[in-house]
Amino acid sequence: MTRILAVDTTAEFGSIALIEGGETVSEELIHAPEGFGQVLFGRLEALLARAGWKLKEIDCFAAAAGPGSFTGVRVGLAAVKGLAEALKRPAVGVSNLQAVASFGSAPLRAAVLDARRGQIYGAVYDAALKAVTPEVVTSLPQWLASLPEGELEFISTDFTPFRGALAGTRFENAPVLHAPRALAGAIGRIAAERLSAGAAQDPAALDANYVRRSDAEMFWKE
Repeated sequence: MTRILAVDTTAEFGSIALIEGGETVSEELIHAPEGFGQVLFGRLEALLARAGWKLKEIDCFAAAAGPGSFTGVRVGLAAVKGLAEALKRPAVGVSNLQAVASFGSAPLRAAVLDARRGQIYGAVYDAALKAVTPEVVTSLPQWLASLPEGELEFISTDFTPFRGALAGTRFENAPVLHAPRALAGAIGRIAAERLSAGAAQDPAALDANYVRRSDAEMFWKE
């Protein structure tokens, strides 16, 4: 059966996972407030050892491509690119918002993550995890006003900061689901589907999904 190693280093709480045959074999939440650069490979080595897997047995590597911390996104993508290129394996980059949406059950799933600075990352997906609306970074009220008609559910790793904004809107009674902080398993499962469909990439083609421009870009434009 196909084996996939997946990583998510896009936020303070990240995760790593092993997927076999489209199912999560092992998943570990990692709290790295100082960043993942110094801890990622050691934790991956330990995870593989516990599962009795060898790195050369991995068929595909997957990483959270963002949105999230610019540095964190780069760390995960660089790790996956390096491993995949060294072992001549394909790679897959998966949106964190799509991974969050995978925990839903409704035909329309509004995935939302805290982008800080008074903004959110958000997008709507259908039951096949196809994007119904593009991924955006904006204020929560503006995003709510832009959402499509129809019954949908909200999904987030922590919806607490957003719940009050639903009051008085057409989404006041919409269901709210919780996705786990550890998204690497979901990222790996999505990667397994893409690999099966022939949609995995040459690792050199992996690209970040920042959604929001970096501070350097914004300051340069200004």
